[in-house]
Amino acid sequence: MSGALEIDTPMTKAEVRASLSLAGIYMLRMLGLFMILPVFAIYAHGLEGSTPALIGLAIGAYGLTQAILGIPFGAWSDRIGRKPVITIGLLMFAAGSVIAAMADNIYGVILGRAVQGSGAVAAAVMALAADLTREEHRTKAMAMIGISIGLSFAASMVIGPILAGWVGVQGIFWIIAGLALSGILVLYRLVPNPTVSRFHRDTEAQPAQFRRVLTDPELLRLDFGIFTLHMILTATFVAVPLVLRDTVQLDASRHWQIYLPVFVLALVSMVPFVILAEKKRKMKPVFLGFIGLVALADLGLERMEPTLYSVGLLLYLFFTAFNLLEATLPSMVSKVAPPDLKGTAMGVYSTAQFLGAFAGGIAGGRIYGSYGLTSVFLFCAVAALVWIAAAWGMAPPRPLSSLLIQIGELGEQEAEYLAQRLRGIPGIAEAMVVAEDGVAYLKVERDKLDRSALSDLLAQARA
Repeated sequence: MSGALEIDTPMTKAEVRASLSLAGIYMLRMLGLFMILPVFAIYAHGLEGSTPALIGLAIGAYGLTQAILGIPFGAWSDRIGRKPVITIGLLMFAAGSVIAAMADNIYGVILGRAVQGSGAVAAAVMALAADLTREEHRTKAMAMIGISIGLSFAASMVIGPILAGWVGVQGIFWIIAGLALSGILVLYRLVPNPTVSRFHRDTEAQPAQFRRVLTDPELLRLDFGIFTLHMILTATFVAVPLVLRDTVQLDASRHWQIYLPVFVLALVSMVPFVILAEKKRKMKPVFLGFIGLVALADLGLERMEPTLYSVGLLLYLFFTAFNLLEATLPSMVSKVAPPDLKGTAMGVYSTAQFLGAFAGGIAGGRIYGSYGLTSVFLFCAVAALVWIAAAWGMAPPRPLSSLLIQIGELGEQEAEYLAQRLRGIPGIAEAMVVAEDGVAYLKVERDKLDRSALSDLLAQARA
């Protein structure tokens, strides 16, 4: 038995089912949020009362309510249960979609988008995933959910223009409402009920620990990074659909013909750089270089003569960089955050992400209205350069992975003694054992981890 760890065993069928079904719920919701991104700026010009500033507000409005309610929804799920909170959130999301679908003026759409964002179920979904998976397999479950987010974004950029051509943007909002209700069906038909539901430090925020997270300069750099990245994304897509329609002369229903090859090529192109960053331990130079690539792409959109091929090339560069940064930023948060504060760090990070989307909509709309479309791209390029300056002094992230191991009941002194012994095992960089959780929170270098020593120590602790 020596050398065998729970992390070396596969997930159970129940864990796989729970992880995949929750990833499906997350994907349905994210599709609903993102499907209008590539088409709304075009559609909104036909709404009563529409101005560029209000169009930007409508695009980003969900971000503000999502940022405000994301952490409270997670805490609420600790009190009344995961599934009831997720159900309420999805119903609110569906209600917001219906409000937007029925609106004949820009203010109704803004209200609908804000109500959509108020159904902030992300933290509750993560907490339910934690309830339904063992600590040793938590990272795998979260990875499945993370992959679903990336897939939903890529799919929405292609599906949105196609559906807009078939049913119009109002029709898309009705479809989004249907997706939200489908998520409720998945929740009760496919997601198991947890045997025990409790607080999880690795997925949920601890308000009492916000100060530690908000005063950590490395975490603040990453929070600023995700804020800036989503601000740039949202602002860019206040302008890109209009450039494709008005300058490139590509009908809105055909925009998917440029997004599809761009996304496929971007996803393929980023893979070697992810390997270089993670496996070859070149995270910082790759990270800074791809922020620079975002700046270059937006500067090109501002400076170059817009043709089908030039815009396609620049969008390819933009999404190659965006996809890599979107994937590596949460990984870096996980590496930097103290092992028992990962959930708190990710809660603040998610709040910054949605605030960035809100700020991007506001900024993109106002700049478009006051200075024209190309000035939006210049703003985004400058924002990326400011991000490079903020990230330049970051410490190169250590090649660490989070590892959670269920220990069982321990006293405070036993927990501290076990943590000290864990820190002495080769490959374990940080260790925190929380007695009340009965869980060891570890940061490890997996290729250097002495698995036999860890297995033996755990066997002694559980004896």
